[in-house]
Amino acid sequence: MDKSFTETYLDFSQINMETMQQAIMDTLYMTLISMFLVTLIGLILGLILYSIGRKNKPYARIIYGIVSIISNIFRSTPFMILMVLIIPFTKAIVGTMLGAQAAIPALVLSAAPFYARLVEIAFREVSPGVLEAADAMGASYWEIIWKVLIPESVPALISGLTVTTISMIGFTAMAGAIGAGGLGGLAWQEGYQRGNLTVTFVATLIILVIVFIVQGIGDFLTKKTDKR
Repeated sequence: MDKSFTETYLDFSQINMETMQQAIMDTLYMTLISMFLVTLIGLILGLILYSIGRKNKPYARIIYGIVSIISNIFRSTPFMILMVLIIPFTKAIVGTMLGAQAAIPALVLSAAPFYARLVEIAFREVSPGVLEAADAMGASYWEIIWKVLIPESVPALISGLTVTTISMIGFTAMAGAIGAGGLGGLAWQEGYQRGNLTVTFVATLIILVIVFIVQGIGDFLTKKTDKR
């Protein structure tokens, strides 16, 4: 006899709360640690792309092209394929290919180039007149970066970080399917493979709640820092 919708998706007696809580913690751990590294690397790489891209000299174009190609390779490679490809690298620096820690290298390598491109775009959107005015007043290169370029780009940087974080949450769910744990791993192993669709349903709802919270915070901070 076929189960009803309630029996299939809303039988909460099938949920182990300790396991669910651990999955939530693993997902948040992967997201927060990875996004810290992605933000740091993305800002540095984005600044390099922006700085080199402004120069018209041949060597600058060559360097920009090389950095762009490397960035596009990692950005365009499907996450699950990338995670499998770098297993030897992951084992070398983490010591294992399973668990939340093992997913972090692939998460960073896939998301950092994406955020770097958003950082570069944010910097390019800053009015050239503002930069020229700072330069005319005798500001050094780094003073222009820290006191003009980055402050003027903050709303776009936060917006890009929000988009990247939401993508990262999706990546953690995919990583869970191949041994990283978290809500994605729980939904796949306990939910799909064992036919416990209530677990899959609840894990999906929790992921959606996390996404909505991140989007809400991102939108609030973007509006708060936008001076226009």
